[in-house]
Amino acid sequence: MVNYKGEEKLFVAKEISSMVLTKMREIAEAYLDTTVNKTVITVPAYFNDAQRKATKDAGGIAGLDVLRIINEPTAAAIAYGLDKMAGRVGRRNVLIFDVGGGTANVSLLTIEEGVFEVKAVSGDTHLGGEDFDDRMVKHFVEIFKRQHKVDISGDSRVKENLVLALRRLRTYCEKAKRILSSAIETTIEVDCLYDGIDFFSTINRAKFAELNIDLFRKCIEPVKKCLADAKMDKSFVDDVVLTGGPSRIPKLQQLLQDFFDGKELCKSINQDEAVAYGAAVQAAILTGTGNEKIQEITLLDVTPLSLGVELDGLEMSVLIPRNTAIPTKKERDYTTVFDHQTSIWFQIYEGERARSCDNNLLGEITIPVTPAHRGAAYVIVCFEIDINGIMNVTAKDMITGVTRKVTITNEKSRLSKEEIERMVCDAKTYMDDDDEHRKKVKAKLDLENYAYDMRNAINDKMIGTLLDPEVQKKIKDAVEHVIQWSLDDIRVVDLKEYQDKLNWLERICNPIRICGQLL
Repeated sequence: MVNYKGEEKLFVAKEISSMVLTKMREIAEAYLDTTVNKTVITVPAYFNDAQRKATKDAGGIAGLDVLRIINEPTAAAIAYGLDKMAGRVGRRNVLIFDVGGGTANVSLLTIEEGVFEVKAVSGDTHLGGEDFDDRMVKHFVEIFKRQHKVDISGDSRVKENLVLALRRLRTYCEKAKRILSSAIETTIEVDCLYDGIDFFSTINRAKFAELNIDLFRKCIEPVKKCLADAKMDKSFVDDVVLTGGPSRIPKLQQLLQDFFDGKELCKSINQDEAVAYGAAVQAAILTGTGNEKIQEITLLDVTPLSLGVELDGLEMSVLIPRNTAIPTKKERDYTTVFDHQTSIWFQIYEGERARSCDNNLLGEITIPVTPAHRGAAYVIVCFEIDINGIMNVTAKDMITGVTRKVTITNEKSRLSKEEIERMVCDAKTYMDDDDEHRKKVKAKLDLENYAYDMRNAINDKMIGTLLDPEVQKKIKDAVEHVIQWSLDDIRVVDLKEYQDKLNWLERICNPIRICGQLL
């Protein structure tokens, strides 16, 4: 919920994501000086079906044609493989260790002659750099409490100042976390953190590691799981590649290196840019652009979670196991469990638990069958996953030929066509607002630049000798008035107000222009 133009407005996650994508498109268009309307989007490897569809929705709201959704570690592997392909031959097993702000992802791939085959993926969608920040924030909140007898972690709903204080402290903690990746010690110094109280403290690398050691060890668990799923011993891994900002943390690197018995970690690719680079390469492949080296790449990704239907007895019947290469299509026969049953109701789940209720319900499909004795009906259920990891389900009665098809929608997280259209309109509205704001900011800068230029000109001795003292004073007063007005009012006001101010100042400063022509 945000306050927008004096009104409380609720934005769903897809809308926020679409705003980020819209901004990224604007940056790309400004840099490339051309229109951008297609995209490849990366997601955490362990994103489920609903999360992937939500991501695709966000791209649609932003006005983008989503060509492909690929896993972040897979994109990083493309970046790494493209960098290394020229100098190496033969088959290499590469493990991508990707730790971001909120997720930890691991992928194991085999790279051979331009073919990138994902063997297994694993991860934690609730573990990343922000969790490390949380520990540091909590640490400094306690220090502040001891020093000043004030608890800034109190009920933030009661005091808005507490929200601001914690937000500012978190910003400084995030900065400190980055510094500690290259420095042994750093300081936290926040002016007026809360109620006029300044805060100063220090933290070293060892203390930071102590605060987060359990989380760092937790980041290694997906590595173990990924290797187990791929049925590969860690000794067969040729390269361990680091991506994501938090992967720079020395203690985390040490734990990973120790797990691989001292193997040197690959840090040759930019940890912050690798995923985006890989996505760009994938986009080039899909659009047929780029050089011959890029076009030789083939990507074989996998589905991160098992997919199946619920059987009588609440058991999960898996059709597509986790880490199956995609796109894929699997079928299985099912029959009735009661006499004279008129339909079969299939509930579709994703997850690794034996009981379906412990997994994530994606959707359901019901197909009518001819009433008969138990076991007489014969229905084939087909699961089909496309290249984006999104699933379609078909059920067919082999006696009557009746077919039911459904694209898993998960109504709790999937948008209707009408909702998407509304959000597209909203996105366009905010785009217009953004354009208007940019115009206002430019007008403000134009006014300020002109005022400072006139201040410099009026102080020029040669121009001063040509102007009447009263005219000089009038110009100086006007210039100082505009500069002070701009400094005092930090808000961005109406565009017309800036334009009127500029026109007014230009008229008063016109004698300077005339003098400049005489010189």
